[in-house]
Amino acid sequence: MKKLITFALIGFLAQLIDGSLGMAYGVTSTTLLLTFGIAPAVASASVHLAEVVTTAASGVSHIKFGNVDKSMVLKLIIPGSIGAFVGACFLSNLPGDAVRPYVSTFLLLLGVYVLFRFLFTFKTNEEKSTKPLSTKQSIPLGLIAGFADATGGGGWGPIATPVLLAKKGTTARKVVGTVDTSEFAIAVSATLGFLISLGWEQVNWFWVGALMIGGIIAAPIAAWFVRIIPAHLLGSLVGGFIILTNARTLLNTWVSSSSTQIAVYAFILIVWAAAIIYSLLQGKKYNQNRNVEVS
Repeated sequence: MKKLITFALIGFLAQLIDGSLGMAYGVTSTTLLLTFGIAPAVASASVHLAEVVTTAASGVSHIKFGNVDKSMVLKLIIPGSIGAFVGACFLSNLPGDAVRPYVSTFLLLLGVYVLFRFLFTFKTNEEKSTKPLSTKQSIPLGLIAGFADATGGGGWGPIATPVLLAKKGTTARKVVGTVDTSEFAIAVSATLGFLISLGWEQVNWFWVGALMIGGIIAAPIAAWFVRIIPAHLLGSLVGGFIILTNARTLLNTWVSSSSTQIAVYAFILIVWAAAIIYSLLQGKKYNQNRNVEVS
């Protein structure tokens, strides 16, 4: 019973982060399962089974709060589902560990750009001039993000969210809601691939159930949270989280000194905190100016 509560809480926190920032449910949950000695393919299969339910709850919640660009969802789910299915079927034969640092480097740079854009160049009226996602953009993005999601136990959000946020004119709230909603199809496709290659008997249903319970409870809270946060602040939160998570991958791969890792983490956290404070001050200044114009 104690383990069930513990993992339900972890599922809750993972979904709260994922539903608020558009990423991290799979990465958080898979990392936890791997620490308990579960094989990577089985851990990823268990997480994706749980995500079938949690992403459905998250998608419904985001749609209810108006956080979803439905046309963007439709363009992402087909290539994303194909990538996830292929990645799940061939997980055991893929050099995921070798490729991951290079993907993280690219995403970290995107995170820096996202943070910079929402701090210094983002204008509130951008939300009214969002450009549609083209087919040429959605196909490679969906294939790569879906493939990475299945092979790494989490990758749909960490790849799709920063790429879409880097697109000028894209609303942070709609990106998070769209990525979370489209993830349902990716979770279903990856799960089918895992069941074909592994079989039902390999799935750890205890972990699946615990993660589902926590995720279902957190989904509507996270969707509401996204709805009320100003775009510039949400962009800063997401950008900083992208930098932190990908820096962790790079440090664990290329830096063996624990003191160096701590110093880098401290620097990132300080910069991230400063960015959040700056975003709050900018939001306050914007609201004051708008009140003056109205009066």
